[in-house]
Amino acid sequence: MAEPSIYAENFKTDPYWWDAAPPDAEGDVPPPARVDVAIVGSGYTGLSAALELARGGRDVVVLEAQRFGEGASTRNGGMLSGGVNVGKGGDIERLYGADRVTAMLEEASGSFAHLEALIEREGIDCRFKKTGRFVGAHTPAAYRAQADRLDLLNSAADADARMVPRDRQHEEIATEFYHGGMVVERAGGLHPALYHKGLRTICRAAGVKLAAHTVVHGIEGTEGDLTVQTSRGVVRARQVVLGTNGYTGAATPWHRRRVIPVASYIIATEPLGEARVRELFPTLRVIADTKRVLYYFRPSPDGTRVVFGGRASFRSRTALETAPVLYRYMLGVFPQIEGVRITHAWNGNVAFTFDRVPHMGDRDGVHYALGCNGSGVVMMSHLGHRIALKILGKTNRPGAFDNLPFETRPFYHGHPWFLPTVGAWYQMRDWLDRRWAG
Repeated sequence: MAEPSIYAENFKTDPYWWDAAPPDAEGDVPPPARVDVAIVGSGYTGLSAALELARGGRDVVVLEAQRFGEGASTRNGGMLSGGVNVGKGGDIERLYGADRVTAMLEEASGSFAHLEALIEREGIDCRFKKTGRFVGAHTPAAYRAQADRLDLLNSAADADARMVPRDRQHEEIATEFYHGGMVVERAGGLHPALYHKGLRTICRAAGVKLAAHTVVHGIEGTEGDLTVQTSRGVVRARQVVLGTNGYTGAATPWHRRRVIPVASYIIATEPLGEARVRELFPTLRVIADTKRVLYYFRPSPDGTRVVFGGRASFRSRTALETAPVLYRYMLGVFPQIEGVRITHAWNGNVAFTFDRVPHMGDRDGVHYALGCNGSGVVMMSHLGHRIALKILGKTNRPGAFDNLPFETRPFYHGHPWFLPTVGAWYQMRDWLDRRWAG
C-alpha cells in the first residue's frame, strides 16, 4: 500500500511568505553612473542602510542581482531575538574577553528595540508581535547550561528570561521532545516578506534608487573613488555598502572567504485552524532549541499553521528533496499532527562566521555587515543602520561588532566543502546526547 502523500494539492516550492508579498521589480531604475553610496544587496542590511543614508542627505542606489525580496530576507522564519543567540556555541569570551561579550549582548538587545521602534515609527504592517520565545533544551545538561547563562542574558541583554522545567513545559509547547527550556520574553515574530516590502516602500519614499536584476561583478578603487562593475554598466561611488550575507560571491573575494553560507530549510503546513495551533503553542511563542543541528518553528502570523525549519541537509539539496526530512523532524516534536499535509517548502542561505558572531567593518571604503549566524532579521536591520550612521559621521564610538578580527581559514575560498562532514558529526553528537540522557 502506497504511503499517503505529505503534500497538499496546492503545494509549491516558494516561501509561504510570498503568498502575501511576492518578490517584484517595482520601481526598478537603471543604475546611475555616479552616486554617493552604492549598496550591494537589497536585503535587510542594504535597505536599512539605504534608508538612513538617504534621510541623511546622501544619493544612494541599491543594486540587487534578482528581484527585490527574492533573497534570504524573505526566506527566513520571521523569528526575532534580542541577543540570546549572540555567540551561541562559540567560545567568544576566550576570543574577545568578558567585557566585549557583555557589550555585544547589550548591543544585540538594543537591536531589538531599534526594530520595534522602526516598525512603529514607519507604520510597517508586517504582523509584528512580541510573543516571546521558548528555547527547548534537548537534554538535561542543555537545560543546566541554559540556567547557567540566565543571569548574564537578563543583566546584559535585558532578555526578561526565566527557566521552565520539564514538568511545566506543556504550558509553553505540547510536546515531550524537550527537557524543559528557557522562556525569553524579549523576542517575537513578524512576517518577513511584509517587513521587507515595507522597507522597500519607505526607501523609495526617501529617494533611494532601487536597481533590480543588476549583478555586481567587481569593486575596484579606494574610499572616495570606487568603481562598481555591474551587468548594467559602471557605477562610481564614494562608498560602497556590502549586504550580501549568505549570498556573498566572487565579486568580493576577501569577504567571501570570511562567511560560510549554510542552507536552511522550512516547510509550512496546511491551515489547521486557530484552536488546533493554540493546542500546540499555548502561548503562541516562537520556538527554537539547543541542539547543534537546531529546529526553529512557530505558529504562522495568522495563527492557523505551523511553520517549521531546520538544517535538513548539509549538502546542496532542493526544497522538494528536503521537505520529507523536515516533515519527519516536525512529527518528532508534534506526533499528534501526523497526517497533516504541507503547502510550502523552501530554502535560503544564512551566513555563519568562524567565531559565530556578526561582523561590521570597512575595508578600502567598502563597508560591510556580514554573518548573522541565523539571527538576521533583527541584527542585520540594526547593523545596516549602524553602517549608515558611521558613513554619516553620526557615531561617537565604535559598536561592539565593529572592526572585530574577521578570520578565515586556510584553503577556504567561500565554498563550504567541510559542511557535510561537520553536519554529520553534529547530528551524531545530538543523537548521542539524547540517547545518553535517556
